[in-house]
Amino acid sequence: MLNHSKVNFKWLRGMYIYTIVGAGGFGLGMLFAPRLISLIFGIPFEEPIVYGIAGSTFLAFAIVSIFGLLSPLKFVPVLFLQLCYKSAWFLFIVIPLIFTGQFPLYALLPAILFATYIIGDIIAIPFKVLFAKD
Repeated sequence: MLNHSKVNFKWLRGMYIYTIVGAGGFGLGMLFAPRLISLIFGIPFEEPIVYGIAGSTFLAFAIVSIFGLLSPLKFVPVLFLQLCYKSAWFLFIVIPLIFTGQFPLYALLPAILFATYIIGDIIAIPFKVLFAKD
């Protein structure tokens, strides 16, 4: 049986709340007020299909994170998936754009926000529990 005494449940719940508020708010905005989100964040609104997919995905993370508040360890894979896709975005999109001098200014705020999620998820996720054998 795994020892859960070293699991930081406050960090876990904090990351679920952060995801509910941040991703949920952003997702709802992208779905129901995309032009407002575009205006506030400066993110070009050129492709409504991609905007809708991104908004739906962010909203889905928020919805599933509500369940994470009720059962933090059971829903840790949600935070891990968030950590993976945001890290991949940094590795494959942000870093190459920075090195080529093509990083758009409007992407700075999302990059900063994504970095806070990456750091928070790394602190919150109990990797030993996540990757433990049943």
